[in-house]
Amino acid sequence: MSGPAIAIASPPAPRNSAIDVLRGLSILLVILHHLALPFRLPLGSGMIAEVLSRRLINALSYNGYSAVYAFFVISGFLIAKRTLERYGTLGAIDLRSFYVQRASRILPLLLALLMVLTVLHLIGLPGYVIDKPGQSLGGALLSALGLYLNWYEGQTGWLPANWDVLWSLSIEELFYLLFPLLCWKLPRPVLLLLLAALVVSLPWTRAMSDGNEIWQEKAYLPAMSAIALGVLTANLLLAAKPSRIFGCCLFALGAVGLILALFCGSELWRALHHGSLLFLTFAVALMLLGCEWARLDAPRGLHWLANMGRLSYELYLTHMFVVLAVVAAYRHVFDQNLVWGFLAYPLAIIGCVALAAWLERHFCKPVERALRLRFSARA
Repeated sequence: MSGPAIAIASPPAPRNSAIDVLRGLSILLVILHHLALPFRLPLGSGMIAEVLSRRLINALSYNGYSAVYAFFVISGFLIAKRTLERYGTLGAIDLRSFYVQRASRILPLLLALLMVLTVLHLIGLPGYVIDKPGQSLGGALLSALGLYLNWYEGQTGWLPANWDVLWSLSIEELFYLLFPLLCWKLPRPVLLLLLAALVVSLPWTRAMSDGNEIWQEKAYLPAMSAIALGVLTANLLLAAKPSRIFGCCLFALGAVGLILALFCGSELWRALHHGSLLFLTFAVALMLLGCEWARLDAPRGLHWLANMGRLSYELYLTHMFVVLAVVAAYRHVFDQNLVWGFLAYPLAIIGCVALAAWLERHFCKPVERALRLRFSARA
């Protein structure tokens, strides 16, 4: 069976800086979470706890997981939006082009990271050695490359921190391996219905893993539900053209929902249980629609956050190097005295951004361009 004819490609729309702010907020929450864990530099144990409310400290410290789900929605939205803008319909997707673009964006930094982590494991650097029962370097490498590191952790326990972050990449990239094939083969109404069913299934598929904390956090289907919601949101975006005022109202509604999800997580959990993640993802989807329909730009004072959003992939894969180094340096100087731990946070964030920016400029972008040129020349 042959695929549909390829639609005439359209140039991509300009980058939306407001969406970059949302991505930047998400990666910032991930970094803050990994700094604030009780065995690192918890904010609640420092002097800053006397200034900030407990609710604000908890919101800054413990929303890393929610931020990853926000990433899933944003990812599905942006990739589906670009596909629709380029080809006019998901069914006209160019499989080769899609896979080349994903591979050239994801694989270079991922492979480089795995090489570095392998060396650090082999030389026995503390914090990088895989030594739990049932785990091995080979098993971790195969699971990362085979896109089942989340399942591997669910079966064997947590991997070292720099490996652990790859769980979400396993889910996301497996989705994007299957998604173009479904677009290519399924009629549009069937595809959208399937995606909608996946979205609403989130609370039930997550509840199915009760009893296994790691797998519940990292199971395929609940996370793919968030990506699917992003894809549906992109389809809605291009199917309607409401007024800018309506877009602003939608953005405000989504922002209120996101604030509630971040600051009132325990209350939402008591009310909605696993549905609280669905609440969060719908809030993000509303904000994405509002950003586009209202044609919002990043406020001048938040350009630094938009820059973090632009570097979100590099930041996500590499931030733990900086986090672990900063925590180790602080502990070496202050031992168990966490009073001044909050002062390490801006240093860590600046270090994370500097490393990510350097990698993007000198490694990721050059390799990505070279790979795309090479494969386009073969087409």
